[in-house]
Amino acid sequence: MRFGTFLPQGWRFDLVDVDPADHWTTMRTLAEKADAAAWESAWVYDHFHTTPVPSQEATHEAWSLMSAFAASTSRIRLGQMCTCMGYRNPAYLAKVAATVDHVSGGRLEMGIGGGWYEHEWRAYGYGFPEVPDRLRMLREGVEIMHQAWTTGSATLDGRHYQVDGAIVQPRPVQPGGIPLWVAGGGEKVTLKIAAKYAQYTNFSGTLETFDRKAAVLRQHCADLGRDADEITMSGNFNTIVGATEAEARDRLAAVKARLLPHLGQERADAAEQEYLTSAAFGTPEQIVERLAERGRHGLAYSIHYFPELAYDTSGWELFEREVIPALS
Repeated sequence: MRFGTFLPQGWRFDLVDVDPADHWTTMRTLAEKADAAAWESAWVYDHFHTTPVPSQEATHEAWSLMSAFAASTSRIRLGQMCTCMGYRNPAYLAKVAATVDHVSGGRLEMGIGGGWYEHEWRAYGYGFPEVPDRLRMLREGVEIMHQAWTTGSATLDGRHYQVDGAIVQPRPVQPGGIPLWVAGGGEKVTLKIAAKYAQYTNFSGTLETFDRKAAVLRQHCADLGRDADEITMSGNFNTIVGATEAEARDRLAAVKARLLPHLGQERADAAEQEYLTSAAFGTPEQIVERLAERGRHGLAYSIHYFPELAYDTSGWELFEREVIPALS
């Protein structure tokens, strides 16, 4: 199994006790630590407002961070989970991503999806199209990026996007273009887009849900004449690890206490429950067992969000020492 880690950027209230003047230093230091450790990739979220409630707390923009991390690391791969197609013109985004790929020396991953956070969409003046339109935007945008990265230009007269010879030079460093992670488990459209274009998928949920979506993906690949094994299946996990179950619960209590003033009791209770039911909550041995089971069902890449990372790296380091070697 391969492993990625999310870095704090504020979106999930994970920088609230850090002075804003120290945010970049905190994020850069963690990126450098990940670069020197066992993680294959480091990730951020493409969001502008905090979740599950918008607030005045900081949320740093994903693609600005991509460029900054590209320049301040040397080995680790860099991605967003996932870029919202509707937030940027896809030809412009293809150009930005190609430049970041050069800055990084060919270490960029492109996570892409249809988007879901309505408050952000409307606040930034993007409207909030119905789901079918957001998925058509995703399909058209992915086609534009694919053209741009493989040929150096893109032309498409679509319903949502029109580009006519948009030049994207230089093309990405990586042969064939930047690897595409098509995120989301929509079975009729999203997974069909993934079957055509993606090198990676990203969907989570119960094991039964994972199995069903994996089967749908394989069928779409068969319909297109593509080998499904060319696509790596990944998932994201909310992660709190302790040497003992009691320590893991103590860590969770500290996370909940930090979230409570910002989320209120009901949402903080819901966040607590999400961690308690996560496959990546508990001792290293428990997490290894659960992830190994996912691996037997086809999960090949797991990406882990540690809510305490900006304040305490000891759980992150414990995961590196005991979980990653057991499953890599």
